[in-house]
Amino acid sequence: MAGSDQRGNTSIRLNKDALKKSIGIFRYIRPYMGYFAAAMFFLIAGSLIFMALMGLPGEMANTAIGKPKFKFNIEVKDYGWIFLIILIVQGILSYFRTIFFAIVSEKGMADLRKDLYNKIITQPVTFFEEKRVGELTSRITADVEQLQAVFSITLAEFIRQVVILISGIIIIIFWTPKLSIIMLLTFPAIVIVAMVFGRYIRKLSKQRQDELAKTNTIVEETFQSFSIVKSFANEWYESLRYADSVDEIVKISLSFAKIRGIFFIFIITILFGGIFFILWRGALMVQDGTMEAGDLFSFIIYTGILGGAIASFGTLYTQIIGALGATERILEILETPSELPIQNTSLYQDLKLKGDVTFENIEFSYPTRKDVNVLRGININIKAGQKIALVGQSGGGKSTIVQLLMKFYNPDKGIIRVDGKIINDYDLTQYRKNIGIVPQEVILFGGTIKENIAYGKPGATDEEIITAAQQSNSWEFISSFPDGLKTIVGERGIKLSGGQRQRIAIARAILKDPKILILDEATSSLDAESERLVQDALDKLMQNRTSIIIAHRLATIREVDCIYVLENGKILEQGSHNELIEKENGTYSALAKLQFELQQN
Repeated sequence: MAGSDQRGNTSIRLNKDALKKSIGIFRYIRPYMGYFAAAMFFLIAGSLIFMALMGLPGEMANTAIGKPKFKFNIEVKDYGWIFLIILIVQGILSYFRTIFFAIVSEKGMADLRKDLYNKIITQPVTFFEEKRVGELTSRITADVEQLQAVFSITLAEFIRQVVILISGIIIIIFWTPKLSIIMLLTFPAIVIVAMVFGRYIRKLSKQRQDELAKTNTIVEETFQSFSIVKSFANEWYESLRYADSVDEIVKISLSFAKIRGIFFIFIITILFGGIFFILWRGALMVQDGTMEAGDLFSFIIYTGILGGAIASFGTLYTQIIGALGATERILEILETPSELPIQNTSLYQDLKLKGDVTFENIEFSYPTRKDVNVLRGININIKAGQKIALVGQSGGGKSTIVQLLMKFYNPDKGIIRVDGKIINDYDLTQYRKNIGIVPQEVILFGGTIKENIAYGKPGATDEEIITAAQQSNSWEFISSFPDGLKTIVGERGIKLSGGQRQRIAIARAILKDPKILILDEATSSLDAESERLVQDALDKLMQNRTSIIIAHRLATIREVDCIYVLENGKILEQGSHNELIEKENGTYSALAKLQFELQQN
């Protein structure tokens, strides 16, 4: 992702439209505008004092030879105190400037991070299907860090260099008018050529960084999928892929080195030549008495400062362009409509649902695959407390039905009702709090067992968590761990077995106490003993709840009230296990016979 971000910046231009669009990000600075104004005051004051300070050594030299430029009756011995006082004042101004800019950038960007995170987590499922997780992570980390660097360092440095440049030109024109005219006639052309070189060098540097990012991507992919590389014996292939990428870096780096070498020749011969020419002219003016030696000394100092200021604009420009690109990407997310607002769910009044569910003539195609009809004319009627099962081949539409029920998507045609009310008419947060799911592949958060169970009911007491653990048949293994509920489960729950993760997910669902329960292949990948424990926990969980079970293993759904057999988005058969098994040429009967015969063999 790092490489793509860098490439994205090259298309951004510093123009009126880009600035106008990016100005919206300044609303995060507005609450701290007092600190920002104070920081700007200290910045400008400090820069002006710095420029005045740089003229003192030359004036001190003039005073030492008895030809001061300004008649202030200051002796050479007094300059020590003047330098000390100015440096102390300069240090104090720099301190407060740094602190105030830090307050503005840290607090402003903290507000931005919160809003950006809240905006992302309130997006619908389709948003995450269209965006890559790495891209979203980059928005909330790398892009915000770019903006933070601009507000804390780059913006201040840019304004400081502008103040230095303007005040410096005014000072040298006033201080040494003849020599400054020579400098202003020759120096800009040299600087422009240097900036052109600098832009080309930055372009090659960017290419090198992009290629380096590709190399890092190869490393990440192979390390993350190490078992796949090993199983296919593709170490040699990955080695070649990595070597080719590294060789490309070397090729770009050598071109980069050649251009830098030419640039150094230019710096030594042309840039320094121009500086020495101006200094030579100044020395001649000192010799013929038209300039004092101290004035030449001051001119040299100011020329160096102005050269540094001009040279810094190239780097600052690149950083500002990068920040504009980051701003556009951030604003694109912030301006995307949310699925629901961020609200404290503990303040919600509980929505009391019974659990009657009705699907009426549902048709649906995924937004990213509009040409494929996933569901065609689906009609399902579930009474509160009933258990139904969805069976059929993969891709038949089973998971899509429950995704529509959870309002991850909206059907293209038809209506879904819960307790006789169209689900779109419910508050989305209140509605989803009434639905619980136990998926086939349980993903746990990397914290403790207690935190993962309590996710079903934030703020639950230890007694409630332990009760849920007992009802899910997970308390036995939890209590056997030295740390009990405080046991760390590891990333995605890797430290627990599949059966243990499933029972933690069931405990989480029990604690949530949903009116509608969805079981998505909850026991399909477990061994016999784990399946027995999980199935027993599921039986307890399903009591007095509307339950929708997605199953491939038909032995687990014999006792449900109704089974719906789906194929290519249509319901082919429906009825109880006994009713469907008696249909000799039925799809369910054929599936059941095949599975039971395989189990017997």
